Amino acid sequence: MPFSLGSRSLQNLDGVHPDLQRVVKLAITMTDTDFTVLEGLRSKERQRQLVANGASKTMDGRHLTGHAVDLGAWVDGKVSWDWEHYYRLAEAMKRAAKLLNVPIVWGGVWDKSLNSLGDTKAAVDAYVASRRRLGRQAFIDGPHFELRREDYPA
Repeated sequence: MPFSLGSRSLQNLDGVHPDLQRVVKLAITMTDTDFTVLEGLRSKERQRQLVANGASKTMDGRHLTGHAVDLGAWVDGKVSWDWEHYYRLAEAMKRAAKLLNVPIVWGGVWDKSLNSLGDTKAAVDAYVASRRRLGRQAFIDGPHFELRREDYPA
């Protein structure tokens, strides 16, 4: 039986771009891991707090314009942070985005469209390795999905 979004998740989609809402609403019916919408549209004050505590890297985040969502894997009645769940959520979001022709960027691999990725775990591993080769740290954010900026400028 497919999963469905609860009332809190639907409320957290308020203010999110309609195309991203459509992807999330289709992905929940395609995933084998239930999820909740943790956050969509975000205030500047909330963004400042997240940057201050290291949970975000920019004050120009896509949540500020309703172009991003954070999804939490819902396992045994609570949010799980186990990355295995986020690979599966990314697979469902990828399938939904492809079907709807909506280009998505995933916080697991920031430099490529989710729509173009193969295996999500392999893609994250390759992204982290490429950042290391450049002498840079990889900021990976499995719950984060956003509309590709080139196609959806704020």
